[in-house]
Amino acid sequence: QLQASGGGLVQAGGSLRLSCAASGSIFGIAVMGWHRQAPGKQRELVASITYGYSTNYADSVKGRFTISRDNAKNTVYLQMNSLKPEDTAVYYCNVDGGSQYAPYRYWGQGTLVTVSS
Repeated sequence: QLQASGGGLVQAGGSLRLSCAASGSIFGIAVMGWHRQAPGKQRELVASITYGYSTNYADSVKGRFTISRDNAKNTVYLQMNSLKPEDTAVYYCNVDGGSQYAPYRYWGQGTLVTVSS
């Protein structure tokens, strides 16, 4: 239900843009976000954005990454600039929504970002 794209191999200092589109069958999306998981490490939040465009970033990416969304298209983007080797990871998009009694979180399939030094 979530289709992510845009990963790849880039040199340190380069840029990539990730996209993630949620299918039309998902209703009431409140928060869209990106997490990442590097080899041997736990999955961590990279950035999130609310329906009203409030954003939240991990300290490690502040000033380098920008999250945005198109509510009409149910799509979230992650613009990644000044990439570092430590940004290498599988990036997963997620959407959160639903009600207080029936919340949901859906995950995308993951897209690999590799930053070479």
